[in-house]
Amino acid sequence: MMESTFTINGRIWIEINGEKVLGHGRIELLERINTSGSIRQAAIQMKMSYKQAWDLIKHMNTHFKSPVVISHRGGKGGGNAIVTENGLILIQEFHQLHNKLKEFLKAYKLEMPS
Repeated sequence: MMESTFTINGRIWIEINGEKVLGHGRIELLERINTSGSIRQAAIQMKMSYKQAWDLIKHMNTHFKSPVVISHRGGKGGGNAIVTENGLILIQEFHQLHNKLKEFLKAYKLEMPS
């Protein structure tokens, strides 16, 4: 009889009143906005529509105590978007939580006969 190693895996997301407000995709969106300074560029990089990206940002901005992204409409020089201090803290705390989850799950490898 051959033995198999099973690994437990998982994902983390944050809910407010049972509604998902933060997860891996939204964190990636925030990180890409922070890098590019542009919601449009972040959306293109993630292969999502600008509207979808903007809807996710509006959803996050309305569910946290202070906005996670502030955007300025285009003009001569074009618009820009800034991830706020609150947004940067959320990114950092999310990664810390995710790392703790990975460590926790890593500790539970199961040896099962197949």
